Amino acid sequence: MELNRVYTKVFMWMFIGLLVTFLTGYIVSINENMLINIFGKSTWMFLSVADVILVIVLSARIRKMNALTAKIMFIIYSFVSGLTFSAIFVTYQLVSIIYVFGITAVLFGMFAAIGHFTKIDLSKMGTFLFMGLIGIVICGIIGIFVQSETFDLTMCIIGLIIFTLYVMYDMHKIKYLLNCFDDEDNLAICMALELYLDFINIFLRLLQLFGKSKD
Repeated sequence: MELNRVYTKVFMWMFIGLLVTFLTGYIVSINENMLINIFGKSTWMFLSVADVILVIVLSARIRKMNALTAKIMFIIYSFVSGLTFSAIFVTYQLVSIIYVFGITAVLFGMFAAIGHFTKIDLSKMGTFLFMGLIGIVICGIIGIFVQSETFDLTMCIIGLIIFTLYVMYDMHKIKYLLNCFDDEDNLAICMALELYLDFINIFLRLLQLFGKSKD
């Protein structure tokens, strides 16, 4: 596989995923009751569960899928994520969302460039970042019961740091996965998904920090 060609496909599919997610979120937000009419009052719980199931299945099975199936699953996942994202467009000002998206893109680009150009082996970062990710999930559950703005702000900042480092780590990882996939399209979708998730998580935390609500 040619590394530059893989990079091109990775970012192309990542862009497609983000485009599907944000367009879906915006279109659905225009009619706030659309999802409730379709799924009922349990809309957000249903979509959240579906979102988690899809990303787990896609992450676990992507290497064994044929390229076309992997692409379709990625688009479906991006669409379902967009349905949940509609809440963001309902809650925050559109100008604020665009502003935070721009900041996210710059931050993402900086750390992606570091991951690509650095000569340092970043493979050992994976274990520590995964432990941090597990910590965020556990603290997120605790946060449901502990209503504290300071706690939420701290976890938001820690999460932002972890996911920006994940961008650097995932970009660097692409080089080492070239010989682990039989199909470069599958590799492209796999890494597009990981970088997509990094981008979304950075965006959400920046929005929490700097976003302006409509109220």
